[in-house]
Amino acid sequence: MSQLTDPPPIHPGEGSNPPDHPPADPPSREKSALTRGLVIAVAILAVGIALALATRARKDATMRREAQESAAVIYNVVHPSAVLSEGEISLPGSAQAFTDTAIYARTNGYLKSWKVDIGAHVKQGDLLAEIETPEVDQQLEQARADLKNAEANLNLAQITETRAEDLFKKKTISSQEKDQATSDLAAKHALVDSGQANVRRLEQLRAFQKVVAPFDGVITARSTDVGALIQTSGTTSGSSSARELFHLADNHILRIYFAVPEIYASSIKHDEEAMITFDAFPGEKFTGRLIRDSASLDPLSHTLNVEADVENTSGRLFPGGYATVHLKIPGTAGAVTIPANTLLFRAEGPSVAVVRDGHVVLVSIEIGHDLGNTLEVINGLTAQDAVILDPPDSLADGEPARIQEQAKP
Repeated sequence: MSQLTDPPPIHPGEGSNPPDHPPADPPSREKSALTRGLVIAVAILAVGIALALATRARKDATMRREAQESAAVIYNVVHPSAVLSEGEISLPGSAQAFTDTAIYARTNGYLKSWKVDIGAHVKQGDLLAEIETPEVDQQLEQARADLKNAEANLNLAQITETRAEDLFKKKTISSQEKDQATSDLAAKHALVDSGQANVRRLEQLRAFQKVVAPFDGVITARSTDVGALIQTSGTTSGSSSARELFHLADNHILRIYFAVPEIYASSIKHDEEAMITFDAFPGEKFTGRLIRDSASLDPLSHTLNVEADVENTSGRLFPGGYATVHLKIPGTAGAVTIPANTLLFRAEGPSVAVVRDGHVVLVSIEIGHDLGNTLEVINGLTAQDAVILDPPDSLADGEPARIQEQAKP
């Protein structure tokens, strides 16, 4: 059995609080901890709120920027090009043969034969066709018979006049009888002259039985055949029933006729060269020479009619073809060129739309020369402007705009 011992004595200040001082309050420590927790939580919440507000602000700014960008229309633009010292315009023209004519018959009859067809190269005087003229032949025979009769009457009148002269000298006849014989002789002379002229006329008509080429060239059309009735113009009262037999063209030189707008009329100089292209020969260039112009403007189109000649010794170029004439024109100092599809027509005059600082600005311009696909602008634009291509008619000043690409004119 263990031995019971007394507990050790408790001295003041050891082990527990002295009886004169009460123990510390545990809730005070918990309150301090809670306060610190609350402060930390408030701080964390404030930081969270600040971060949320900052994120919200960034999202709002992004949304506003995206809304502005989505509201701005995207346009293709082009920068004007500076005008060079010499420009060029392209004008449509039509090619015609140097000499072109229709060949008609000069006598009536029936076509006996034709000697050439389309595409034949003929020389001046070559036989093209022959015509049978039975009526002309009969008229010629009658005219020759009438001429012989007139010559016989003239011979008798000469004899009568000589006898009357002798009898008048012998005072056998009166002066009146002598004058009658002289007058009759003059009348018979006139009848002979008339008969000779009629014979020559009919001989010439019969010579027209042979249709010949009036100049060197190419037969481009044949409008008759063997046995066809041939009539000259004016054979029917009040109308012309003549029909073209052949069409002859001289193509060794082609005449290119084209219309020059009034603003370029003063730039036309005779004997200057011009480059000419034809649709039938893409990529190939021909040299023409400005020969003449109409020296007056057409009152309807206000254009100058100009002729340029092109050598065609090889015969490759055909009359009637479509040609394009490229003319050199002097440039305007300080001017720029823009595509024609940038132009806007408003009540205040021609203008263009440019993009500046993200917005559309309508700029009035002054056009110098119309170059066809491009325009020369002498006032209102610079080479740094971004001009909108194909602007809509509803485009308004100040609209937001964005540039998609920088195009070249």
